[in-house]
Amino acid sequence: MALHPQARRAIEFNASALSVTDPDFDIAATREQDRAAALAQAREDVAEVRDVDANGVAARLYVPEGHDGVILHAHGGGFVLNDVDVHDATVRRLANRTGMAVLSVDYRRPPEHRFPAAPDDVGAALAWLGEQSGLADLPTFAHGDSAGGNLALVTALRHPGRFAGVVLIYPFLDPSASFASYRTEVAGFDASEAAWYWQQYAASPADFEHPDLAPLRSDRLGTLPPTLVVTAEHDPLRDEGEHLVEVLAAAGVEVVGTRILGQLHGFWRHADVFDAAEPLMRQVAGWLRMVVERT
Repeated sequence: MALHPQARRAIEFNASALSVTDPDFDIAATREQDRAAALAQAREDVAEVRDVDANGVAARLYVPEGHDGVILHAHGGGFVLNDVDVHDATVRRLANRTGMAVLSVDYRRPPEHRFPAAPDDVGAALAWLGEQSGLADLPTFAHGDSAGGNLALVTALRHPGRFAGVVLIYPFLDPSASFASYRTEVAGFDASEAAWYWQQYAASPADFEHPDLAPLRSDRLGTLPPTLVVTAEHDPLRDEGEHLVEVLAAAGVEVVGTRILGQLHGFWRHADVFDAAEPLMRQVAGWLRMVVERT
């Protein structure tokens, strides 16, 4: 279908924003602006929210009452942008809708800290969860959006058998940008901007071939637990996410793929802008509840 009117308005609203490929783009200033905007958002109460040191990695733990599972969340932002504050309102909703504790990882970001700093940090946070009384024995899920989807997937591949399930929201997986949606779906951002994020992330040209950076290259995809992959119809990343679904299904992984019609990359985090965001959050919660109930 055509772009949803809400998606079209979002594109128009952001039309004047400086592209990351512009020489004048300021990473530090953008991070601060995004954090300030996020902190001004309304946010739900969660029974317990506290910042923790997860084996030397900064993280924020959200614990709703009666939690019976744990979600390890990696935020999106092209590896470069966003942090636990930017994702705070969304992660609170995730904890409340799922009834599960959520550990949101403030992993190190490029260009200051290049690959493999981010997946190493998410892995360290996972190890910390395994040491925590009241959390270690609960079913644990990997969850991430965009670049965070990459990190969630890589973490699951690095730790086969550790997760009860994996949820990937429009994951950022293919540094070669070889899928057709990079040419047909350019609403919001394009292949040159995607390439800029990968260039900030990789420490060397060889990293683009490494399965911990480009997980579609992994020979461990068949080891994944039940997996939910969500894509947006008008997203350059759409085809790589849906290709992952095909590969996992062929490998015998229990996988569900969902495409949200009319939407563009980034909608999931903005429930105040996109009508599709809250239903998707509840779909994810329902899928997680299903996995927990049969665990």
